[in-house]
Amino acid sequence: MNFFDRLHDRIRTVDSVVSVGLDPDPSRLPDHLQDRDLPRWAFNRRIIDATHEHAAAFKPNAAFYEDPDGWAALEETIAYAHGKDVPILLDAKRADIGNTTRQYAQLLEKVDAITVNPYMGRDSLQPFLSNEEAGVFVLCRTSNPGGADIQDLELETGEPVYERVAALADLWNENDNVGLVVGATKPEELEDLREQVPDLPFLVPGIGAQGGDAEAAVEYGLAGGVGLVNSSRGIIFAGEDDGEDFAKASGQAAKRLKKRLNQYRE
Repeated sequence: MNFFDRLHDRIRTVDSVVSVGLDPDPSRLPDHLQDRDLPRWAFNRRIIDATHEHAAAFKPNAAFYEDPDGWAALEETIAYAHGKDVPILLDAKRADIGNTTRQYAQLLEKVDAITVNPYMGRDSLQPFLSNEEAGVFVLCRTSNPGGADIQDLELETGEPVYERVAALADLWNENDNVGLVVGATKPEELEDLREQVPDLPFLVPGIGAQGGDAEAAVEYGLAGGVGLVNSSRGIIFAGEDDGEDFAKASGQAAKRLKKRLNQYRE
């Protein structure tokens, strides 16, 4: 089974399209975890325990793990999430050329899916695309205000850059393993992209702290019922002021988001 088939089964099992972003900012971890050997892992384990029954996937962002202790924490996190039968989508935004991108693609030996940056074209993504069992989410339309600096630029054909990226990703989907990253903060663009690429699942960030449109995220983010709507800070730091009970609030936040999104699922 490829990634999206497995994700489909997971979504049905937990009746949820929630992706929980595991972004353990060291400056925001509870004080009682700071003296642990791997405080980020200790934090993630409690978040996973509290949220896994509501999570279609966990999405750690590589930026929070790029140091020796961080990579050790990430490996523990991946193994623990897999032990709960939850897939891991690594938000790494990788891409390069030649041997470098082949090295990056080895991350797919550990995780189930990854985000990639299409700026350097197909050859920079080929080692990811050729892995038939892994999911590859191509950055397309991001939620941040500065995304417009490049993504909104109009090409000679009259289409904006982000629409060309969507069209290319659709062409690259030879192994049925490609999805798009499309932010939830501009629902009209979500709708337009869904019409353009009806078969590509979306990873939709921007729900929660960024205030994205939950209804549009579900209505246009899913393809055949498959897709992910991500919340990171809004879930994992929901109990930031609760001391040792922080994870309980995270579980409640994940459950609330699941219920909120399920209002709009068919």
